[in-house]
Amino acid sequence: MARTTRAAALADIEQPRPLAPIRRFDVFAEYKRREAERRGDDPDEAAGYGIWVAKVVAGRRFGRSRATTGHASDERHARRDADADDHERGPRELDGKPQTAETFEREIVNRMGRTFYERVFAPAIRAAFDAGDRYEDIRDRIRQPWKS
Repeated sequence: MARTTRAAALADIEQPRPLAPIRRFDVFAEYKRREAERRGDDPDEAAGYGIWVAKVVAGRRFGRSRATTGHASDERHARRDADADDHERGPRELDGKPQTAETFEREIVNRMGRTFYERVFAPAIRAAFDAGDRYEDIRDRIRQPWKS
């Protein structure tokens, strides 16, 4: 029994667990961050884009858009920007707040824990993304090992 406990402890050291449940939102934001980097965004712009587009899409899912850009047709602009391949560079705003790399860091990385993000989550998403897997194909499957 001591061996099993030791083996489990070593496995936990080698494979950190997330500090909070991993959501589809987290997977989507990371996946979109990777897409933005592939399009040529620098890492900070890509992280800001990833969190922004995840929030826009989540807002649409619940029948509202959280995008407020000061335009009369905020939702139309957010939808166009979220779907555009050649999105304009720089931080986007939601509710008057810039969605930046710091936002991504706080709401994704810190929520799940930096160690888990860097050692487990980001490499898993990167591997699936690089293999050509679509978000819709991995969003639930990839989270299975991290569910408590």
